[in-house]
Amino acid sequence: MSPQPITENTLFYGDNLPILRDYLADESVDLIYLDPPFNSNRNYNVLFKDESGKQSEAQITAFEDTWHWNQKAEGTYRELVMQAPDHISKMVSALHDFIGNNQMMAYLIMMAIRLRELHRVLKPTGSLYLHCDPTASHYLKIILDSIFGAENFVNEIIWQRTNAHNMKTRGYVRANDTILFYSKTDKFVFNNQYTEYGPEQMKRFKADESGKLYKAENLTFSNPNPSRQFEWRGTRPPAHRSWGASLEQLEQWHAEGRILLKKDGTPRLDGLKVYLDETKGRAETTSWTDIPRIGNTSAERLGYPTQKPLALLERIISVSSNPGDMVLDPFCGCGTAIAAAQKLDRKWIGIDITHLSIALQKYRLQEMFPEIQFKVVGEPEDSGAARQLARDDRYQFQWWALSLIKAKPLGGQEGSRTGKKGSDKGIDGVITFIDDDTGKAKRALVQVKSGRVKVGDIRDLRGTVERENAALGIFITLEPPSKEMSAEAVSAGFYQLPGWGLSKAFPRLQILTIDDLLHQRADAKIPSQTRTFKRAGRVQESPGTMQTVLELAGDE
Repeated sequence: MSPQPITENTLFYGDNLPILRDYLADESVDLIYLDPPFNSNRNYNVLFKDESGKQSEAQITAFEDTWHWNQKAEGTYRELVMQAPDHISKMVSALHDFIGNNQMMAYLIMMAIRLRELHRVLKPTGSLYLHCDPTASHYLKIILDSIFGAENFVNEIIWQRTNAHNMKTRGYVRANDTILFYSKTDKFVFNNQYTEYGPEQMKRFKADESGKLYKAENLTFSNPNPSRQFEWRGTRPPAHRSWGASLEQLEQWHAEGRILLKKDGTPRLDGLKVYLDETKGRAETTSWTDIPRIGNTSAERLGYPTQKPLALLERIISVSSNPGDMVLDPFCGCGTAIAAAQKLDRKWIGIDITHLSIALQKYRLQEMFPEIQFKVVGEPEDSGAARQLARDDRYQFQWWALSLIKAKPLGGQEGSRTGKKGSDKGIDGVITFIDDDTGKAKRALVQVKSGRVKVGDIRDLRGTVERENAALGIFITLEPPSKEMSAEAVSAGFYQLPGWGLSKAFPRLQILTIDDLLHQRADAKIPSQTRTFKRAGRVQESPGTMQTVLELAGDE
């Protein structure tokens, strides 16, 4: 049975290939933006800032941008060669013969099979924007030409993401990314965007007798149309050109005084007056130099690797979709594309393969749009599913469990998948909150357990909380705690906000089960002014426009 079109905003956790096949209907998406890993053979780490705004040791690997030719890559290659249409099969086979069994080919195979599914789900009026870099952009363009058709290549957009003044390199400093823009058919949505004229363009404008600024535009086109090569008021276009308007339109412009004349009174070929206040500005080109990358101190920066500016996605979505359209990002990372889609009144679908990413997206959307409603597919909904996740990948389970109480993961700076535990031995996450009396940041340390638990685990957590001078300790467990564990937690006493007595007292050690968290029977008891993750700017409606209001809660 074919999937039905998705009509509500949805986040999917998992590999985007089976999700595309199982959940997305044919021709159901209006715009696709994807910013896949670039095969740069590196690990991308998520960096968190501590309460002082400095980089902390809280760092984990979000994903590894390294591909290998293995059994899975071989199987995907065979599927494409044997089952894809003949022109795609030949293209993949030719690339394989040229490139060989290596990391680049594994990456391209991964992309090719997904781009084929993305072409399937795109509407005839839809477009796809593939964000990449020179590492593989030339190969990706060949794949896109084969799947979408070379005639549906629209533009190669160059985004100058940095000036890169002081970088040392043998060769020119690379300061740009490439965005490949393809359509499904020649009927794609395209809303022209305009920017203000630059200083050089403004030099073309002059003031008329009333002081209004105008520029002179050509009255002819470089198209020798015999029906438009007539003589008009003593002037005729050259043989290789023709008038750009009908005789009636020319006469109307003349009557309105919009035609510049020669000394003998005949019209100038470059004599159409176009006033500045009538123009829309400079049409956007394929060279985007006006959107800077997100700087290290930018309020927009969330600490996620490869995060792109909101303005970049707003431009793409504004140009190639309309309000109410469905936008898809199959590699959505920290969710910039879906945040931009929400801001611009589009529907959206986001897919990512890590629970860390899904957690960041949920927090970001809820911070930016407090009233937002969306669905999450792929997260455990009961204890059985949670146990399966723990068996499949205990690190994904850990990230997901931390997200249930909005705790940020902890890790080391060495770039391993899990990171080190750092100075907080045995601690998986942390929640930072503000002490109302002193204004200082305090920490709640979080430990996650998916296997058997015992009273010694609570004693160890208690010792770590005391040693690290933390305010609270939170123990998340998949299995129910024993009576001895609960008694040990109670014996740790309370953390009290100064001056509030028991009215603002919080258990110093808290045991939370996955089942209770899933069914909202319990939650972490934390003072309300928390700042676990760096907050995104809240988006609010103001009369006639949308504006971003930054509420950073002291994160910078």
